This record gives sequence, C-alpha cells and structure tokens, in this order.
Amino acid sequence: MARYIGPKSRISRRFGEPIFGPDKVLAKRNFPPGQHGNDRRRKQSEYGLQLAEKQKAKYTYGVLERQFRNLFVKAAKSGGITGEVLLQLLESRLDNVVYRLGIAPTRAAARQLVNHKHIIVDGQVVRIPSYSVKPGQVIGVREKSKSLEVVSEALAGFNHSKYPWVEWDEHTKSGKFLHIPEREDIPENIKEQLIVELYSKQ
Repeated sequence: MARYIGPKSRISRRFGEPIFGPDKVLAKRNFPPGQHGNDRRRKQSEYGLQLAEKQKAKYTYGVLERQFRNLFVKAAKSGGITGEVLLQLLESRLDNVVYRLGIAPTRAAARQLVNHKHIIVDGQVVRIPSYSVKPGQVIGVREKSKSLEVVSEALAGFNHSKYPWVEWDEHTKSGKFLHIPEREDIPENIKEQLIVELYSKQ
C-alpha cells in the first residue's frame, strides 16, 4: 500500500472514528461509505475484524505495510507483550513524537516537517520520519523554522500536559521524550491483540 493521499473522511467513515483528527463529515455521516454503507446488519468475519484493525493502525500512524510488518517482527522479538510493544514502537517514531508535542496539527504534517528538514533531534537535523526516538532525547524546531505558520498555529493553545511521556519547553520550542509510554496512556482506539492474532496466522 502506497502512502494514502485520498479522501481522509472516507477512511474515517470506514472505521467509524476520526483517525486523522476531527472530521465534520464523519459527524454528519457516521456510517461506512458506499452503496451499502448504512447497512449495519452485515457481520464481519474474524479475519475481517483482524485485517480492519491492522489497516486502522497503519492509517492512524501513516505507516506502510513493509514498515508495519518490520515493526511487528521487532515487537515479537522484544520479549514483552507483542501488541503493546508494537504500539510503543509506533509512538516512538519521530513523526509521531513531533505530532504529540503539538509542533504539527496532524501526523501527516509532522512527517512533512521532518522530510523538509525543519526538525532537530539533540541539535541535529533528522529528516527520517521513522527515526526511533530514545528516552531523554530532545526534539525541537530549527531556529530558522520557528516562525513557520504551520508550527505557530499548531502550538497555539495546544495542551502540552496531554501526554505524560513528553515534556515541552515553550522558551526553546523543544520537547523531551521522557520515556516509552505505557499502553494505558496511549489514547488511540486500537485493539492490538487482533493485529497480533492476524500476523500469527501468516
């Protein structure tokens, strides 16, 4: 699956939740798209539920199939609870941390900031969205990029105490990745065990 650039409301309606952020269309049409979208009598198979959960996770974090599978393999080898570790690895991606710090309004916007060399990690420019941030590392905006409209608008009024695993310094426009988040702190509505069950069959 290539990076999805189509209508985001259509994907949100498929899963019944605003996985790309607040969605006015979803609020008005809270049923799947298509001719039979509002027919809720259809029952999904076990495989269908598992596949849908994996697709939801991939769309939510903006990760391609190969990247997602590689993260799953890494999580499975970690010795921890595979599903939880998978989400923790996704949360540790640089683009996601930039989003959690409020530097960008969406993960897609965060990915663009990273790609365009606007983001620094421990003072060095990192332009790899999938870069795995380690506890203690400081993520910030390059000096010449701090006046960017997308950054200032995203930071305006953002609640920086929202996520307990990151800490924001308003003066330096940078944030520290304090620790790997606990599963109960990750707000995404993802049933990771279904993803584990799906991959265990393959």
